[in-house]
Amino acid sequence: MKPFEYTKPKTVREALSSVTKHSHYIAGGTNLVDLMKKQIDEPDKLLDITNTLPDQIEVKDNGVVIGAMVRNTAIAVNKAILESWPLLSKAILKGASPQIRNMASAGGNLLQRTRCPYFYDLTLPCNKRKNGSGCGALKGNNRMGAIIGYSDACVAVHPSDMCVALAALDAKVNIRKADGSEETMNFLDFHRLPGNNPEKDNNLPENALITSIFVPKNNFSKHFEYLKLRDRESYAFALVSVAAALDMDGNQISEARLASGGVAHKPWRWTKAEAFLKGKQATAENFAEAARIAAEDTAPLSTNAFKVPLLKGAIETALHTCLTNKA
Repeated sequence: MKPFEYTKPKTVREALSSVTKHSHYIAGGTNLVDLMKKQIDEPDKLLDITNTLPDQIEVKDNGVVIGAMVRNTAIAVNKAILESWPLLSKAILKGASPQIRNMASAGGNLLQRTRCPYFYDLTLPCNKRKNGSGCGALKGNNRMGAIIGYSDACVAVHPSDMCVALAALDAKVNIRKADGSEETMNFLDFHRLPGNNPEKDNNLPENALITSIFVPKNNFSKHFEYLKLRDRESYAFALVSVAAALDMDGNQISEARLASGGVAHKPWRWTKAEAFLKGKQATAENFAEAARIAAEDTAPLSTNAFKVPLLKGAIETALHTCLTNKA
């Protein structure tokens, strides 16, 4: 690991004024430290913001505000989250390990980088690590790669579980920019597709800080599921995951939410399938059709075509589970 300077700003203003092109903010460090050890990221200075950003969960009339420094475990076990946003809790508990969840911050979870093996191996080409070097996974070992939303420049997928639930729940990201101004960004606009600039994972302005995440009130606390399919049950990233939530009126679906991880460069919302389900009866036939609608837009790579039937089965299973998995 390259030697670096370490500082601990006391305020957001101090942190914003101290950051430079070759420095990084650090919170839990559960991803950044790995990147530094592997010499993928080599900052000259780290700014420890653990005592700088909000670390509280505040329930409001219209939703909940989760401070950027709230640890993942604290979100997952929070009484208000469990009662009103249980999908978020379930997704978090499917991710990483207890030790990592105890350290990882809410804001940092949004900013974690792909676990594509080509990104982590300095001897292999990777446009995300060095744009212009090529995407080794495009024609190589792309079993874990994307099946939608990718480009010839990058087929990596986003690794987060928490972010899939936040995408399904129409969250918003509150940001403090380098000039001190504030911005709120729709969660669905926060992460990027790779296009020609896969080195950019998200649309966070340069040197800005995530201060909190807002999740609006919803009617999805009674019928929800987070299904994660992976090579092993613990401490593994998703091959395919599905966050599903239904607002039910008897057996009729008033609103549906479907999002997936493990399939794209960003958490992916299946909006066409959601639109199909709205107003429909909650039947096996309609769930199967929603899964078919989602899968028809996919375009698997050379070694991950298995993900398409996996996705269809996961969507159907998650939707069925929504009817029995009551908070």
